[in-house]
Amino acid sequence: MMKMNKFQTTLLLCLALGLEGCGIYSFTGASIPVGTESFQVDFFENQAGNRPGSTVEPGLDRDFTLALQDIILGQTNLNLVSTGGDLIYAGEITQYSVTPMTSTANLTAAQNRLTLTVNLRFTNTKNEDDNFERKFSFFYDFAADKQLYDIQSAAHDELFERITQDIFNETLAKW
Repeated sequence: MMKMNKFQTTLLLCLALGLEGCGIYSFTGASIPVGTESFQVDFFENQAGNRPGSTVEPGLDRDFTLALQDIILGQTNLNLVSTGGDLIYAGEITQYSVTPMTSTANLTAAQNRLTLTVNLRFTNTKNEDDNFERKFSFFYDFAADKQLYDIQSAAHDELFERITQDIFNETLAKW
């Protein structure tokens, strides 16, 4: 067994005490409340078709729900449960629309914008002060000579990444 000198012992003690007072943190910046072990992500139903100018995209609701589950699983050590989670993510997709953004001299669209908006109801069963309801939205710009089908995969990847990261930061990183 290796003997530690006084400096190493003091350093180890300071590190142990320093980490003890910090609660539960991860390398991703998440600050998991003490006693929180699980989370649930309810199905984010696509209600965008109820909003003028929005369309219902088949599978968007499933894909977004899975993307939100994936980011929380990947950046925390929380367990995903279907009911009774300590942290509950619920909501719906309220907007999925394409709008022209810039025009040419011939008054035709030169660039379009795909916008995705999600309404989130967050519940922390361990601390009701953290509960909130809020909309999260982001957009993806693309050339007007492209169809939605042509850019959809890349657009969804970017939209989901940005919105789920914003949700993660708001609920767990407190940024």
